[in-house]
Amino acid sequence: MEDLPNYDKHIENAINWFWEIFPDVITAIIILIAGFWFIKFINRLTRKFFDNKDYDLALESFLKQLISIGLKVILFVAVVTQLGVESSSLLAVIGSAGLAIGLALQGSLANFAGGILILFFKPFKIGDFISAQGVDGTVKEITIFTTKLNTFGNQLAIIPNGQLSNNNIINYNAEETRRDKIDIGIGYGSNIKEAKDILLQICQEKTTILKDPEPQVFVGELGDSSVNLTLRFWAKNEDFWEAHFFVMEELKSRFDKANIEIPFPQRVMHKA
Repeated sequence: MEDLPNYDKHIENAINWFWEIFPDVITAIIILIAGFWFIKFINRLTRKFFDNKDYDLALESFLKQLISIGLKVILFVAVVTQLGVESSSLLAVIGSAGLAIGLALQGSLANFAGGILILFFKPFKIGDFISAQGVDGTVKEITIFTTKLNTFGNQLAIIPNGQLSNNNIINYNAEETRRDKIDIGIGYGSNIKEAKDILLQICQEKTTILKDPEPQVFVGELGDSSVNLTLRFWAKNEDFWEAHFFVMEELKSRFDKANIEIPFPQRVMHKA
C-alpha cells in the first residue's frame, strides 16, 4: 500500500514559511500606505508650488502627472523589494516588461513624445483657440498623452499628442489681431460705389474694428449672376466674432434700405 501524503508536514512548512515572511509583508504594507500618503503629500506640495509661480499651465499639468507616475513606480519597486524580490532580478523583469510594453504600446510612446514636443516648441498653450485634426476648440488641458479641447458646443474633444505634433495646427490666438474676409454678391444693376461706401461706413462706425490697417473693399469677381465684393478688416482676437456678426447683420439691413440687391437662386415655375 502506497504511503499517503504527509499533509501535516506540508501544513507545518506552510505555517513556518508564513511566519518567516510575515514581518516582511507587514513592513511592505506599511511602506505601501506610507508611500501613498507621501505621494499625496508631494502632489499637494507640487500643486501649491505651481500655484505660487507663473509657469505655463500646460507645463504644470504635464509635470504634475509625470511626478505622480514616477513616484508610484518607485513605490512599487520598494514594496516588491521588501517582499524578498532581489532588486537586480526586479530590474531585469521591469526592463523586459518595459520592452514588451513599449513594442505593444508604440502609439502611446509616440503620444508621450508628442506631448514633450508640444511643451518644448509651444505651438499652442492652454486657453488658445486652435484648429487641428478636423476639430476646432479652446485648449483646456495638455496631459502626458493627449490634449483636451472644448468645442463651440462645449463638447470635450480629446486628441492624441502624437497626431497633434506631426500634423498641421492653426492657432487663432498666436497673434493679437486677426483679419476677417467677407464676400458679398450684389446685383449687376446695383451701384458698386454706393455698396463699397456702405461697407466702409459700417467698419468706420464699429469701434472694435481696427482703423490701422484700414478696412478694404474691392471687386473680387464678376460672377454669373452677381458682382462679388470682398470686405477685409482687422480686429483683436477677443473682438473678432462680435465684429464679424455685426458687419453681417448691418450690411444686409443697409443694403435693403439703399435698394442694393443681394442676388439669390430663384426657381420660376411656368404653368403648362
